[in-house]
Amino acid sequence: MSPPDAREARVKRLLEGPYPTVPPDLAAGAAAHGDRLLRRRRAMQRIGWGLLWAAVVAFVVWASLTGAWSTPSSEVSPPW
Repeated sequence: MSPPDAREARVKRLLEGPYPTVPPDLAAGAAAHGDRLLRRRRAMQRIGWGLLWAAVVAFVVWASLTGAWSTPSSEVSPPW
């Protein structure tokens, strides 16, 4: 086996040694941040669905007013 290198020894000391203290408001801050992200995501989804719905309604209104799927009447009759 090869001798342990300095990085591995340092990592082992960090894992065995005393752990740093965690700020007491860390969990509350993380929860508040997660709530903000969820609210923002929900708002963006609602805006997206609203825009999609408005686009569909606008398309249906345009198609019904212009007769997009009806065949155009021939204004010139074929010669006999």
